[in-house]
Amino acid sequence: MSEVIKVGMADLKLAAPPNTIRTSGLGSCVGVVIYDEMTNISGMAHVMLPDSSQSKQVTLNTAKYADTAIKELFNKMIAEGARSYSLKAKMAGGAQMFTFQSGSDVMRIGPRNVEAVKLALKQLRIPVLASDVGGKSGRTIEFDPVTKKLHIRTVNQGTVAI
Repeated sequence: MSEVIKVGMADLKLAAPPNTIRTSGLGSCVGVVIYDEMTNISGMAHVMLPDSSQSKQVTLNTAKYADTAIKELFNKMIAEGARSYSLKAKMAGGAQMFTFQSGSDVMRIGPRNVEAVKLALKQLRIPVLASDVGGKSGRTIEFDPVTKKLHIRTVNQGTVAI
């Protein structure tokens, strides 16, 4: 019997068949799936912010930030038996949910999250095979480690699989 593993905001988890893995509430946040094509081990992170260096917290939630969440997810997957050379990634989210007059880069959280996730994946040599990012609408995503499909439900736009 399969189970849906739920990933909360600023959270990350692993899944293996027959289970799927899901996160909801992706507005400016980015949902990142990393999976091993050979072992079917997969993981998902729900990234809220691009850069942990801006954190003022004493104890850092590494899953909250792109620069730390991707590394933590990678390390957990390797510890479970995933092979770094066969890892691939898919991602969704990073919407610009609100329009600001200032034009300040600080308020471009969605686009900055997308850029930070791509950079973290590139540093680990994990190719992004597909993505559905940007726009102005929220998303829910679910990944199936067997089919390697990321199902994306976008508010007022239906569901697609990449």
